[in-house]
Amino acid sequence: MTLDRIAPALFVLLWSTGWIVAKYASPHADPLTFLSLRFAIAAALFAAITIASRAAWPRTRAGWIHGVASGVFLHGLYLGGVWWAISQGVPASVSGLIAALQPLLTAVAAPFIVGERLSGQQKLGVVLGFAGLAVAILPRILALDPAMMQVALVPLLVNIVAMASVTSGTLYQKRHLQEGDLRAIAALQYVGGFAVVMPLALLFEPMRVDWNLEFALAMGWSVLGLSLVSIMLLLYLIRRGQVSRAASLTYLVPPAVAIESWFLFGEALTVLMVVGTLIVVAGVWLTNRKTRVIV
Repeated sequence: MTLDRIAPALFVLLWSTGWIVAKYASPHADPLTFLSLRFAIAAALFAAITIASRAAWPRTRAGWIHGVASGVFLHGLYLGGVWWAISQGVPASVSGLIAALQPLLTAVAAPFIVGERLSGQQKLGVVLGFAGLAVAILPRILALDPAMMQVALVPLLVNIVAMASVTSGTLYQKRHLQEGDLRAIAALQYVGGFAVVMPLALLFEPMRVDWNLEFALAMGWSVLGLSLVSIMLLLYLIRRGQVSRAASLTYLVPPAVAIESWFLFGEALTVLMVVGTLIVVAGVWLTNRKTRVIV
């Protein structure tokens, strides 16, 4: 299918802009407040799409619970943790590196949770992906001020928990939500995300929002580009392929963020970043390459 071929690259391109939006939106709204509004709008949008297209909602109580619960992991804990950590000073490069550990956790956990087994080729791809990511980003991490890293210890831990959460959410999705309409599932997932970030925003933030053009642009792209299109692509990839293959695409996100930051914000794009990106691409290709089984 044509969508099967372009979906991975399109997902990486769209998903990588999440870090750009977080940086762009941070001066105009508190992170959890921004996400609360984003999730509420996205939930309403997907609900409207589900009703207008006459798509089927889950037929069982368990289906509704699984939909909301997966959103707690995939949206609420993951994005809430990442956006809060970045707002508290965690560098985007470090956050990207932590997020890229997800395929390793997924590959280790998938055999025990969803019964998937990685081939030798896929294992090599996972290792290559992590090695390329290290080449691309590790020099920037080592250049950070140690005092800055010490101050950011709690946000770093929150970022790590967020990474573990999206890994859990991906595996949960694969195990419990293999059936059902993706539009209805997405609506329930954003309800789950909202149920996490809204109470936290009320507790820990003044809920600051600057109602200006920059905020509107950031929210518009977050809802349409990220919450609508990219999430539908992710759910499609999880359902169509192995969960470890879908997760391996996150290897390409940090290099993509670096290129976008260079283009939009003038951040340096080093030789090591380019070399690391090439290694990452090779690793992702190996992990996603389909092999014929000889019986």
